[in-house]
Amino acid sequence: MKKFGVTVSGHIMDSQRLHPEATGDLTGLLNELIVAAKTISAEVNMAGLADILGMSGDINVQGEYVQKLDEFANTAIKRRMAHSGYVAIMASEEEADAVMVEDDCSPGRYTLAFDPLDGSSNIDVNVSVGTIFSIHRASNGCRPNETDLLQPGRRQVAAGYIIYGSSTMMVFSTGEGVHGFTLDPSVGEFYLSHPNIKMPGRSRYYSINEGNRKFWPPGVLAYIDYLQTTDKTSGRPYSGRYIGSLVADFHRNLIAGGIFLYPRDSRNPLKPTGKLRLLYEAAPLAFIAEQAGGRAITDDGRDILDIDPEALHQRVPLIIGCRHDVDIAEKFSRGEMQ
Repeated sequence: MKKFGVTVSGHIMDSQRLHPEATGDLTGLLNELIVAAKTISAEVNMAGLADILGMSGDINVQGEYVQKLDEFANTAIKRRMAHSGYVAIMASEEEADAVMVEDDCSPGRYTLAFDPLDGSSNIDVNVSVGTIFSIHRASNGCRPNETDLLQPGRRQVAAGYIIYGSSTMMVFSTGEGVHGFTLDPSVGEFYLSHPNIKMPGRSRYYSINEGNRKFWPPGVLAYIDYLQTTDKTSGRPYSGRYIGSLVADFHRNLIAGGIFLYPRDSRNPLKPTGKLRLLYEAAPLAFIAEQAGGRAITDDGRDILDIDPEALHQRVPLIIGCRHDVDIAEKFSRGEMQ
């Protein structure tokens, strides 16, 4: 593999030097996440040989069957963060309650919300999966509690994901653009491979589970019909590209351009607000999208980054991707286009 020269650790340190007021804690936290990512990447790549494919037999707080690799990734991140000194409190998709780092006065300045292994139901069929993370400043001093985690996405100081596919890649932003780093397994280091990622202004692709078509809200249904209608002046019809792994679908759209939609589903009255989790799926990816020039909204037109969370595992509908495409989807969701 080509050596790109700039390592992720070097990039983070260079960014820190531009801010004389920086304490180094965010740098340290990101470096700890990088170590956890390398551990998870190695385990994912060995999964078929290490007897950790398949379900663990447990059901998580979301009511979903837990994969063995879910448990491994969750434990790897928690253990790495627990004694780092950078994190005051955590929230994981796999944990019902907030995870306190220390019983006494925690020195950590930040909160961490994460999905340890997004798309894990696809592990057995070798589809790309990933870790998604969101970082906020802790607001309650040395007595952190759940309210520290319930901050809108607009206040994130960093967010990103690690995708484990044909190569392992870390994509993140600290509010100064989006950068991607690819892992060179021969030396165990992430190198800068995608500097200053920008989503195209518009695209030719959309991602949605069309098997749920008859359960979509009217605005989403009308928008998809619009994308499928031939009109050469606006570049339609669009082509469908759907993997079924959020982090994989988003990554493809970030690099190549596209719009991803996971609207609410009228079949499930227990989940009337959508399926994807706000804190550790929708908000961090919305932060990345906006930093790369894109947008993220709900299927009724609310900006994902402006939503005030009410619960750790709050769910939202998600429309995310190239700005032009999301703008048009918003008009359909508001009934301004039909």
